[in-house]
Amino acid sequence: MMTSLFSQFASPSLLGIPLVIIAMALPWLLLPTPSERWLENRAMTLFGWFTTRFTNQLFLPLNLNGHKWAPLFMALMIFLLSINVLGLLPYTFTPTAQLSLNLGLAAPLWLTTVLIGLRNQPTHTFGHFLPEGSPTPLIPLLIVIETISLLIRPIALGVRLTANLTAGHLLIHLVSSAVFALLPSMITVAALASTLLFLLTLLEAAVAVIQAYVFVLLLSLYLQENI
Repeated sequence: MMTSLFSQFASPSLLGIPLVIIAMALPWLLLPTPSERWLENRAMTLFGWFTTRFTNQLFLPLNLNGHKWAPLFMALMIFLLSINVLGLLPYTFTPTAQLSLNLGLAAPLWLTTVLIGLRNQPTHTFGHFLPEGSPTPLIPLLIVIETISLLIRPIALGVRLTANLTAGHLLIHLVSSAVFALLPSMITVAALASTLLFLLTLLEAAVAVIQAYVFVLLLSLYLQENI
C-alpha cells in the first residue's frame, strides 16, 4: 500500500528515457510566442500584464543593481508556476515534488547571492554573522548559529516547496481512493468525500501558485541583503 501511494513521486521513464525532461520542457512549449505586430492577441496581452505586475511587485524593494535579475527571476517564476499547476492534471508528473530538483534550483541561486555580497560589500556580509552589541562570551555561539542559519537557507527553500506539493498530492490521492472505495456501498459519504476532494484540488492549485511565488520571493530577499 505504501509503495503504491508514494510511487506517484517516482521519476517515470519510457524506453529508458526519463520523462522528467519532457515534463520540464512542456511549460515552455505552452507559452505564447511573441510576434512583431503592434497589437498582440489576448493571450500575449494577459501574459505581458502578468509579467509586468509581478516584476514590479517583486523588485519594488530592491535597488537598481538588483533589477538586472528580473529576467532570471521572472523565468524561474513562470517555470515553477507552470510545472506546479500542470502537475495537478491526471496522468502527469510533477518534477518539483522531487527534492533533488528543488535543491538544484535553490543552491546555485542562493550561492550566487552570497558571492555577490562577498564581492560588493564583504564587511556588511560578514557583519551578519555577529550582530552589533553582542556579549563577548556569546560571540562564538552566535557566529556558529548565524553560519548554520545561512547554510540552511537553500535546504529550507527546497524542502518547503517539496513538502507542500507532496502533502497536497498525497491528500488528493488518499481522498480520491476513499471516494472510489465508498461509492458502491456508501453513496452519501462518497458524495461528501467528492466535495472535499474538489475543495482540496482548489486548495492545491492555490498552493502551487503561492509556493512558486514564495520560492522566488525568498530568493529576492536573499539578494536584497547582498546588494
